[in-house]
Amino acid sequence: MKEIYFAGGCFWGTEHYMKQIRGVLSTRTGYANGITENPTYKDVCTDTTRFAETVHVTYDPEVLPTELLVRLYFKAVDPTSVNRQGEDTGTQYRTGIYYVDESDLPVIKKVFDEVQSEYSLPLAVEVMPLENFYLAEDYHQDYLDKNPAGYCHLPVALFEYARKAN
Repeated sequence: MKEIYFAGGCFWGTEHYMKQIRGVLSTRTGYANGITENPTYKDVCTDTTRFAETVHVTYDPEVLPTELLVRLYFKAVDPTSVNRQGEDTGTQYRTGIYYVDESDLPVIKKVFDEVQSEYSLPLAVEVMPLENFYLAEDYHQDYLDKNPAGYCHLPVALFEYARKAN
């Protein structure tokens, strides 16, 4: 099993999207790469903690190769948008790929460079090692499963795309 962390705007939609992909074993929402300890959602929303809403993804690379998972992540974000996805704005909604396994970096960079070649603007997706991660409050975990009509910046069709991706 492997793990990787994705920041893709509001973590409710990013988590739900990732959960649809065959080979994803678990997801957890939280806050990554900030400067304080044990942040709350209220803290993160102040734009002073430097945390990004992030989804911790555990997956089976035999079923879901890292390269495909990273490609699928890019399908769910506007990679040129700075501190914004959909209607959500603020530093906590920035995009990023945070890795824990250094051997994943060449794969991430390969996909990043391929995606960059499709845009005239520079990509705003951070690619860096995970520095820290704190779980979000319980009500943020599996939010769209618990609240099917809840807010999501991602189109519903994207979830179906993820289910059929591999």
